[in-house]
Amino acid sequence: MTFPIALQDGVVLRVLEPDDAPALAAALLRNRQHLAPWEPERSPEYFTTDGQLDRIERMLTGMAQGTQVPLVLSHDHHVVGTISVNDIVLGAFQNGHIGYWTDARFQSRGLMTAAVRHVVEFARDSLGLHRLQAGTLLENIRSQRVLERNGFVRFGTAPEYLRIAGRWQDHLLYQRILTH
Repeated sequence: MTFPIALQDGVVLRVLEPDDAPALAAALLRNRQHLAPWEPERSPEYFTTDGQLDRIERMLTGMAQGTQVPLVLSHDHHVVGTISVNDIVLGAFQNGHIGYWTDARFQSRGLMTAAVRHVVEFARDSLGLHRLQAGTLLENIRSQRVLERNGFVRFGTAPEYLRIAGRWQDHLLYQRILTH
């Protein structure tokens, strides 16, 4: 499988590029309140073009090293979401973590469900991973449904797993075995 992939309604899933920094910063700023309950607290620099360019360069270095795959959902030169496979570990584990977000204006269209489906196929067929996992806040029902629609199953709860919105919060853990 190769990128870009047309999802629907003119939205394309593709590898994140340095040229995306202004559009990504604008999307994050536009969605700041929408994403705040689900994200770590962010510095003001995070919402700038320079802040996102630094972040993109780190992610692309991780991609070159085989530890992550940063993707973007793009619509008419605007970023409307991201999805990444992070913390890729090969060897006996063959595992990666998946994370994603969608622009508030593009939710409830099935875009992230479709994007996760393609990323699962990519992780299995191109990366050769055995397993993908994800964590969601207990109350993030939308994200849980995206995972469940893509064959992920809940396998546990991690107390105080990540510092989200300024406090350590419990997460539901999901996995999908890719080799069956």
